[in-house]
Amino acid sequence: MGKYSELTDLEVLKKVYQKDPRALEELYDRYSPLLYSLLKKISPDEKTAEIILVEVFVIIWEKTKLFDFKNGNVYTWLVYLTRNRAIDSIKRSRASSEAIDNYDEKYENFFIIPKLDEKIDSLDLSTAFNIKSKMEKALEALTDEHKYIIHTSFYEGYTLNEIAQKMNLPVESVREKVTSAAHRLKDNLIGT
Repeated sequence: MGKYSELTDLEVLKKVYQKDPRALEELYDRYSPLLYSLLKKISPDEKTAEIILVEVFVIIWEKTKLFDFKNGNVYTWLVYLTRNRAIDSIKRSRASSEAIDNYDEKYENFFIIPKLDEKIDSLDLSTAFNIKSKMEKALEALTDEHKYIIHTSFYEGYTLNEIAQKMNLPVESVREKVTSAAHRLKDNLIGT
């Protein structure tokens, strides 16, 4: 494996920023199984998931300059980048052909590249794998309504307005349910 396997995610991403192809390969080796699993939950089929995974790594290669190296939250940035690209793909498949044509660099920088809040705790791949079962238990302990809200917003990318329409509820009620689901998930995580 060599020296790259010994580097932290942040060190590897810095090398990607410097256009080191071996660093991109290392990042792919580390993250593609996780990101592909996420894509399979979002995408309508495996072929689409595979295509989006390749697109995500092209974006990483081209847009690492937009990563906040001071924050250093590589794991979360990659997960949200992947999620954003997958959700965008799904929304485009649901939209009119006019909406499909507006994907350009400005659009990608604004809607696909994540802008992480500095308050988000930094997470690395090994920690994420270590807490995976804890997270699964915390999610399982949610009510069906909370699970639906989280799934619909995170994995399907629906906005509060769209969820309100799907649930036939006022937007404020949905906002309260989203907040409640997030708090319940946090409480479940702390309690497990």
